Amino acid sequence: MKVMLLFPPNWTPSMPHLSLPTLTAYLRAHGVEVIQRDLNAEVFDEILTRKYMRNTLARLRESYGSNASRRPSRPSHPPRQQVLWALEEGPQLADAVEQAKGVIRSEAFFDGPTSLGAFETVIKCLEIASMPFYPASLHLQSYVSAYPVDSSRTLLQGVRDPQHNIFLDIYARGIMKDIAREKPDIVGISIPSMPQMLAGMTLAYLIKESGLDCHVTVGGPHISMLRDELPKVPQMFDLIDSAVVFDGEVPLLQLTEALAGDGDLSRVNNLVYRDGDKIRVSDRKIPEKIADLPLPDFHGLPLDRYLAPELVLPLLTARGCYFGKCAFCNVGYGEADSFSQLRAEELADQMLTLQQEYGIRHIFFSDEAVTPRNLRHLSPMLEEKGTPLHWGGCVRFEHVINADLLKQMQRGGCRMILFGLESASEAIINHMVKGTELDDMSRILHESHEAGIWNHTFFFFGFPGETIENAQETVNFLYEHKPYINSAAMGTFLMERYSPAHRFPQTYKVKRVIEEADKDLAIYFDYEVESGMDNDFAERLMDRFMETLPDKSFPQFYASDVYRFLYASHLGGQGLPMPPWLAPEGAQA
Repeated sequence: MKVMLLFPPNWTPSMPHLSLPTLTAYLRAHGVEVIQRDLNAEVFDEILTRKYMRNTLARLRESYGSNASRRPSRPSHPPRQQVLWALEEGPQLADAVEQAKGVIRSEAFFDGPTSLGAFETVIKCLEIASMPFYPASLHLQSYVSAYPVDSSRTLLQGVRDPQHNIFLDIYARGIMKDIAREKPDIVGISIPSMPQMLAGMTLAYLIKESGLDCHVTVGGPHISMLRDELPKVPQMFDLIDSAVVFDGEVPLLQLTEALAGDGDLSRVNNLVYRDGDKIRVSDRKIPEKIADLPLPDFHGLPLDRYLAPELVLPLLTARGCYFGKCAFCNVGYGEADSFSQLRAEELADQMLTLQQEYGIRHIFFSDEAVTPRNLRHLSPMLEEKGTPLHWGGCVRFEHVINADLLKQMQRGGCRMILFGLESASEAIINHMVKGTELDDMSRILHESHEAGIWNHTFFFFGFPGETIENAQETVNFLYEHKPYINSAAMGTFLMERYSPAHRFPQTYKVKRVIEEADKDLAIYFDYEVESGMDNDFAERLMDRFMETLPDKSFPQFYASDVYRFLYASHLGGQGLPMPPWLAPEGAQA
């Protein structure tokens, strides 16, 4: 059996995602032939070329012509001034875009003015590349579809619409020819996030339309969140043959065995599939322990085509979340989360193997949160090896994390920690069952900064029941700790499918969760609160807070986890201070 695994856009193309390498390693270890393709990296790399940009400009001229300045704007067309700008500046941008990619992929990335110019070129080119498909819009970190993807009706329209779907033409000229040549028995499409839904299902549509004789299956976290909805939308199975939910290693292997044998899919675990005119759901299998899985296999991915100055590889220290109680989080997707972790010795071996095999210097842990035990034992092991790697990842504000441990982590290669602050109101922290203490949050931010580690925090406004006074407590905390916080990501509360707040709304001061019948593929929901601010107020509050933030001269260094991580590593290597997020650039906190 030959399996082709595909990772569609849109995901920030700065490092590989772990989904394909994890599945590839497991299947190859069991003798299955696997081809893996990161279409996300490939599509961005193709769009950001002189040839593609020149072709886009020709298409704009054909559509709008030299009379663009006199044509009335229409809702279905990009704004007239935007088209005029593209036609005027586009040729120069097209000529510069490949050099801009080269800057981002080189040491010049760390030269602020040079890389800022490169990022501005890339951003403008993506804006121009999106115009023929208006109002769809492709960005480095997001894709806004012309069709809502939380409705099967509009999603099925979108996959067929060449006027608004940028992926149809790109796939037809590229990956579809490769699939026809390789003739895989199974094509697996990984869809970890909602912005990848249109691109992933477009690929499935093209495979079915082409008449290729292969089984099309989809999987990933986003598909797992839709496991109860997919049987209710049988029309989705006009595009796919099956969907793998939850962890996919064993089910995907079982699928290859079933299709190589009698074709009976009922024995394949974690599968939603069509059986005649019925959609069936197989039994769930508890996932493999992470220690029983092979090292992720990145061979076959375009490791030289990611937009970063160095290759960073992702790795998991554990599966699941060792805490797993936060009311806003849907870890486990509504099922009991079976947590398992690697021992520090196993983790160190995996890191060193990746370093030797791929020549890397940076590893990013993609965990929900690395356990204090692994932090404590891994760091001295790496220090004893001469600190051959720099690493970073998410960590909880735990009481057991102290100054000595943080200094040891830094000596062992830790250069960035991402903390889930969420709120600095004790009442809201308790209400959302975060399980952290303000004193620990304050102390750890200070001690990790003193240890020479970049601190990144996540926080949001609008958890049900939160008042403006509670939100002000968070803002006050951030400013009180501004010397110790180097970057942050903020947002507003999202009511996500299978989170405790979604499953038990009354417990969390939610009057009503609004589920619209037409949004049959929704994973986020509107809601009404019993008290406190609603989502609209939280959005306005966040916008107001963002308006007060100091400008950054070089915002590209803050644009993604990978860029922040590499920037922090670079600053440490140069003996330069890490700038505080809330202080004006060049000023002391």
